[in-house]
Amino acid sequence: MTRAVRHSDGLTRCPWPGEDPLYVAYHDSEWGVPEYDDRALFEKLILDGFQAGLSWITILRKRDNFRKAFDDFLPEKIARYDAEKVHALMNDAGIVRNRAKIEGTINSAKSYLEIMEKGPGFSSLLWDFVDGKPLVNNFKSTASVPAATPLSAAMSKELLSRGFKFVGPTIVYAFMQATGLVNDHLVSCFCHERCGAMKRPAAKAKRK
Repeated sequence: MTRAVRHSDGLTRCPWPGEDPLYVAYHDSEWGVPEYDDRALFEKLILDGFQAGLSWITILRKRDNFRKAFDDFLPEKIARYDAEKVHALMNDAGIVRNRAKIEGTINSAKSYLEIMEKGPGFSSLLWDFVDGKPLVNNFKSTASVPAATPLSAAMSKELLSRGFKFVGPTIVYAFMQATGLVNDHLVSCFCHERCGAMKRPAAKAKRK
């Protein structure tokens, strides 16, 4: 199914969350809502990297486990992970146990810290690609939605040049969709019009 679907609550949604309550809630309240928080953007980019080869619902169901395992995705902590910590993560059944992705996360955390310390800041770096506001598409069917774009390729190239791992153009485009840099809700989905006006909850203070 590629077109929007009317649900029992009377709302018409993109077809991909199906009837799964967790996926529907994610679609309604998170996917496509502009995210400007540096750490939250880092978390989502890392999780999208772990998603490669899997479905997003698999990662979504494990997201709380990932947050616990990776110290709430605090880059300051992840950048200091050693071989012992990597070994512990490889034995954590609650996450996706992929050594290359775990070690890539450590490298990405170091790259993130450098961007934060030396400028321009992670959120600013990403949002500058779309001039600070979401790109709004008007797709009628998921069959029309691209897997990657020249813009995601450019962002991918920038991130790779700064040392990030698992940030190919397709992963980056999925990240852009999820964090609201681009609005790819179908035009008939109830979220399409309201998405840009929605605000994410303020990020909770994290321990460093």
